[in-house]
Amino acid sequence: MKQRNDSAQLHVRGMMAAVGVTLLLGGCATTNNPNDPFEKFNRAMFTFNDAVDRNALKPVATAYKNVTPGFVQTGVNNFFGNLSDLWSAANNFAQLKGRDGMNDFTRFAVNSTLGLVGVLDIATPAGLAKHNEDLGQTLGYWGVPAGPYLMLPILGPSTIRDTVALPGDWWGDAWTHVNDIPWRNGGIVLRAVDQRASVLDASNLLEDAALDRYEFIRDGYLQRRASKVLDTDKAQERAEKVQGKLDQVQEKVSERLEKMGVKKPAVPGEETDAAAPAPAGSQPATDSAPNNPPTPAPVSSEPVQK
Repeated sequence: MKQRNDSAQLHVRGMMAAVGVTLLLGGCATTNNPNDPFEKFNRAMFTFNDAVDRNALKPVATAYKNVTPGFVQTGVNNFFGNLSDLWSAANNFAQLKGRDGMNDFTRFAVNSTLGLVGVLDIATPAGLAKHNEDLGQTLGYWGVPAGPYLMLPILGPSTIRDTVALPGDWWGDAWTHVNDIPWRNGGIVLRAVDQRASVLDASNLLEDAALDRYEFIRDGYLQRRASKVLDTDKAQERAEKVQGKLDQVQEKVSERLEKMGVKKPAVPGEETDAAAPAPAGSQPATDSAPNNPPTPAPVSSEPVQK
């Protein structure tokens, strides 16, 4: 009970810290970018996070990736991903997405039992797609604006809305409710290292590119979050499915018409394979406009012989 109270106090303090940071940033706001009024502060935090990553997190993640067998890394990723499905299901239900919510809950149930506590991902091959919904997306679904971009120490890119939602996401993370503190902290570190190892190649490519990494990460994060809140990826997927069904219906209708002997109506702009042969003895057609009727054939003056 004491540990649960400590956890609740930690979440409240996290919420107060997020609000405090928001108020503090009001004194260092700039107007260079409308989506990033706190750019000066954010760049300082980006430099700090980059130093921590280069000197601590990245070397550990590189060693983890090089030494740990691939199937172990997959199992670790699946295990923590399975725990996130439960919170994702709750947020889907909060966004009135009952089908996706049941999908995520079923994923959690299947992988937690048949998948050996989530180490094996059985749900994905079975056709249960994974969704990654959080409280920030839920707030965005109900109209809460994202607010300015914010770079958090250690945690990385965020927005004001997502920062305020962080305590709720921490509470919704099943692993934070583990009572054994050494196990809980060790799991948090392991998950962070595993997530960092999964993007090593992409980060190396980004470091080698001659560009402003801060702007690249900021713009990519804001676009991705807006896409997830608006479900543009799902909308595109639904549009492709609808178009595929329409194509199938059109093919079936064409086949049925061919069986009935009905020719397919010509589509404007389409060229026929070959011109139809002209009847025997007929003359080539001439252009005839309303003001230029065709010239009649001459009438012979000789009597018809019987």
